[in-house]
Amino acid sequence: MTRTIRTADGRRLAVAERGDPRGAPVMLFHGTPGSRLGPVPRAMTLHATGIRLLSFDRPGFGESDRLAGRSVASVAQDAAAVADALGIDRFAVLGRSGGGPHALACAALLPERVTKAAAMVPLAPRDAMGETWFSGMTPGNAEAYQQAVSDPAALRRVLDERAAGIRADPASLFASIDQGLEPTDRAVIGQANIRQELVRAYAAGVSRSADGWFDDALALARPWGFDPGDIRVPVYLWHGAEDRFSPISHTRWLGERIPLATVDVEARASHFSSLLRLPRVIVWSGTRVSWDGVAAD
Repeated sequence: MTRTIRTADGRRLAVAERGDPRGAPVMLFHGTPGSRLGPVPRAMTLHATGIRLLSFDRPGFGESDRLAGRSVASVAQDAAAVADALGIDRFAVLGRSGGGPHALACAALLPERVTKAAAMVPLAPRDAMGETWFSGMTPGNAEAYQQAVSDPAALRRVLDERAAGIRADPASLFASIDQGLEPTDRAVIGQANIRQELVRAYAAGVSRSADGWFDDALALARPWGFDPGDIRVPVYLWHGAEDRFSPISHTRWLGERIPLATVDVEARASHFSSLLRLPRVIVWSGTRVSWDGVAAD
């Protein structure tokens, strides 16, 4: 179910809610690009595990109004507005890829509301890591994030063109990221159900414009507006050792600085492998048990 809520400054946010309406609330932050549509576990899985899964299009994506100049930290106010509109006091947060830093922002800036946080294949703050931030990153991603700081107009032109291509043919995004795919990535996105969900989510995310994609890139490459070291709730960090879209060094950096972090590095796994682990991490987010207490698949 999708509904529209209003923020305090009058913007519209498109929010999707799935699973058990009386279950443990978990707020999921989509990747970059992406949307509230997924990928997510099946509704029956969420019901069976007692999870109330919430997701919303970040500003500029999908059906949410743009917030030009936003930082990663800006998402905390939007997350609070979503929770307030749905009558939720406390909730867990989980983000994958570009959504990971946004989940961590909520954990740092909403300490009275966030119970747990998880970030899968996240980036770390560029200004804090310095030039090592780019080490091991695909050339396409490295170029885009460098342009986000040095030549935003050039990046905008590239993303506008790519978004137009996705609107014309949603599956075209896979061609543009092909050079960064590891064999493990190809195996994951080769699964028909996952590929279909990714295509649907990408298409929805850029259905109106490339605004969200562009604003995410700028926010992720610039100072985030909070210190991950300030997070005081349990944090689970998952990363595939072969990831080249967001290198493993980013999760290691975060794990060394977040006080209650558990770092899980999986060998022979890469960026899109996170989609296979997502259901387990959602269950962990919505329960009181430690990660070791969640059964493996």
